Amino acid sequence: MNELTINLSGFSIKDFYGENNNNLEIIISYFPQIKIIAKDYELKAIGNNNILLLFNNKINLLIKYLNKYGYLNKNNVEEIILSKNDFFLEKNPKSIIYSTIGNPIIPKTKNQLALVEAIKKNDLVFAIGPSGTGKTYISVALAVKALKNKNVERIILTRPAIEVGESLGFLPGDLKEKFNPYLQPIYQALNKMIKYEKLIEFFDKRIIEIAPLAFMRGRTLDNAFVILDEAQNTTNVQMKMFLTRMGKNAKFIINGDPGQIDLPNNNRSGLLEVMNILNNINGIKFIFFNENDILRHYLVNKIINAYLKLSR
Repeated sequence: MNELTINLSGFSIKDFYGENNNNLEIIISYFPQIKIIAKDYELKAIGNNNILLLFNNKINLLIKYLNKYGYLNKNNVEEIILSKNDFFLEKNPKSIIYSTIGNPIIPKTKNQLALVEAIKKNDLVFAIGPSGTGKTYISVALAVKALKNKNVERIILTRPAIEVGESLGFLPGDLKEKFNPYLQPIYQALNKMIKYEKLIEFFDKRIIEIAPLAFMRGRTLDNAFVILDEAQNTTNVQMKMFLTRMGKNAKFIINGDPGQIDLPNNNRSGLLEVMNILNNINGIKFIFFNENDILRHYLVNKIINAYLKLSR
């Protein structure tokens, strides 16, 4: 057994360990193979040398993050431990916007930053890759920023209402209530970026609109930031219909994961088709996310890789 001691002096130990030691508990949960002892400004770890090297690297990244941004919460701790690089520290990307509690929302991987840069130069951007890579979250942040800066007049969020083992007809409530469960990731992102009272006002005034993809038919979407989520579950006809809704002063981001196609009757995904049809048009950009962008639990990465091997 090897032993490692890390000195945590130079900042508030409470800021590092978190309220009620919440940050410390997250750290311990991700390193079950070693024994971790926290005593004042010393963090001691005992265990296998390879794990200790990883532990030391991640603690140093957490220290850098705290010194740089002046705060460290549970989400930051988990994202840094799961991240495969310290890109978001080295490159010093500017925040997109700030959350409702004042935390900067920043791109944390190269492809997240590529998405941010792409929408500055292009009106239509495709973000393609596995779940857990932050495609939806970053897209919503960009939309909220555009609205706050008055670059657009409204945000429109949509997705195809594909039933995955559930039937919309058997869900309670009206159409809006039936469709809402399908858009929880978008709701969660919006709640972090816009105060509740203001968000309700935006919904009431239709400044922010959430609707099934079928409701886009026949509309022209001017002065809007539009996000199509779960685009892998569009048919070719639906994708063409959606893309041709683009009006003046509009920004479109289309998110999809080709590994999670749930279309019935072996229908060809409109996302797969459009990757071949539009790949060489100026003003349209494709950003391809991969397993290195995954910021969820480390097991998610392993699960996705296992399924990729199965499909090859």
